[in-house]
Amino acid sequence: MDRDAWLDVVLESMLATWGLIARRSEGGRAIERDGVFAAVVPATPKRSVSNSVIYTDPVALAASLDELASAYDEAGVDAWTVWVPEDDAVAIRALERAGHVLDAEPRAMGAELDAIERPDLGELDWFRDCDLAAVARVNDEAYGYGDEGFAPVITRLDTDEVHTYGVRVDGETAGVMVAIDAGDDTEIAWVATSEAARGRGLATALMRQSLWDARERGRRTSTLQATKLGAPVYERVGFRDLGALQMWERRR
Repeated sequence: MDRDAWLDVVLESMLATWGLIARRSEGGRAIERDGVFAAVVPATPKRSVSNSVIYTDPVALAASLDELASAYDEAGVDAWTVWVPEDDAVAIRALERAGHVLDAEPRAMGAELDAIERPDLGELDWFRDCDLAAVARVNDEAYGYGDEGFAPVITRLDTDEVHTYGVRVDGETAGVMVAIDAGDDTEIAWVATSEAARGRGLATALMRQSLWDARERGRRTSTLQATKLGAPVYERVGFRDLGALQMWERRR
């Protein structure tokens, strides 16, 4: 696939993931317009990554910004963000005019699963069906979010809709991740390793296992949005860098 086709897959899987977040979180809802989707998640009012807008039509996005701002304000959400491919000048200009600020530039990444081989995880104490509370705890600790982090989102997910993985170190869950299937793709999310357990290849091991499992479930690709810290890990596993997905945040 070329880059544009890959980005289509990335956005479709993001829509599926944030659709789950909007439906499952307490008080959450989705706003859907032609070419624009917004997850309104008042359970995490200070976390713009939960309150995300994903679009396929920049003109429709520009026309909907006032409505979206009102909806987030009415829901008591203090920060929300729009995910923008780095070369979309139309959307960027509209967001700048509306008072949004460039907050982060994670990398969109994708991998073909046809060449994935069964991983050998050696003696790692890894497991499937990791408890969602443990997934949230490790993420919140790893990113320093504390009580204002991912727990209100992750713990509300339906375990039938996601695939969770964990790995223990000295009997404690120290690495976690989630895979979410959407059509032929599986999106990787909430990959985290506790600070004391970093540098042992735990995230890489869980990634390899999850991609093998996804292939066994009939998925053909995997996509994700990578932080600066995570991108090298995903490249080692076989993900291709598709360019930045900028996060244009509005905070009150």
